[in-house]
Amino acid sequence: MTLLCEHTVAIVAYNNISLFHLSIPCSIFGEDLDRVGARPYKVTVCTETVGLVPTLSGFPIEIKQDLSILETADTVIVPAWCDPDIPASTALLNALRRAHARGARMVGLCLGAFVLAEAGILDGKTASTHWVWANDFAQKYPKVNFDNDVLYIDEGNVFTSAGAAAAIDCCLHLLRRDHGADIANSVARRMVVAPHRSGGQVQYIEKPIPRHIDSNRLEPAITWALKNLTKPLTIDELASKASMSRRNFSRLFKKAMGTTFTQWLLSQRLTIAQQLLETSNHNIDRIANQSGFSSSVSFRQQFLAAFSISPSAYRKQFKSSEPQ
Repeated sequence: MTLLCEHTVAIVAYNNISLFHLSIPCSIFGEDLDRVGARPYKVTVCTETVGLVPTLSGFPIEIKQDLSILETADTVIVPAWCDPDIPASTALLNALRRAHARGARMVGLCLGAFVLAEAGILDGKTASTHWVWANDFAQKYPKVNFDNDVLYIDEGNVFTSAGAAAAIDCCLHLLRRDHGADIANSVARRMVVAPHRSGGQVQYIEKPIPRHIDSNRLEPAITWALKNLTKPLTIDELASKASMSRRNFSRLFKKAMGTTFTQWLLSQRLTIAQQLLETSNHNIDRIANQSGFSSSVSFRQQFLAAFSISPSAYRKQFKSSEPQ
């Protein structure tokens, strides 16, 4: 699906904001999408009190737009927050509540999830935030179903992400929803980041790969798997390619990739299926086969479980091969 009308993205700035966190949505949604064949967003940075806003970098930035933009913005993003122990103002919380009530898409990146939760927007929903603050979040907002093992969470019209760079994944996911995989991948390439990491991927690797383990041993097996996704693949087969036992391969793979081989393989196949749904006219049976699924029934089940939408419905929303 490509946006057919102007879409305003309002990004909330606050005192002592991290410029890194602010730059992520500004860079992704502020990208000159005309160059890649998509309608650009109208991006606005706003704050409660216009003027010079202090940053963590030691110099202020000038913000000329107040919170009134939240009354009409299509997407509202809280890119982080200065400190989970410092509550957001009543004015900001009320502005966010009104935006949510009228149907705006709400996004809390990193510690921005704390602000959405404080506004009650996350009550009854699943959400995530930076893993360092996981216990604080879960204790402070018991009405929110907290998930600490993901990069980002899509609740339909409310989105939250894990810490730091996971905000990039969440914003690219939104771009993918709005414009399809080709546009999102093009923007990702310009930013020199991974085009797509599944939201269900763990947000950090608890233990680094030990120095005595040569992680390059995985590379030939992974490269081979990526070239043969349409074939039935097993852990035993890849372990053999890497000259390892099944047990050692499984253990090293999870340490290196942050997920199990089975979950990684499913994610890769679903990504191929998404691209085919968006860019081809193939029927569902053929797409299932070309994506490496054993049957169209299995494909439909896995796709629905992953994205909460059927392949056919997804195609109607995102097929990018149709004339714009």
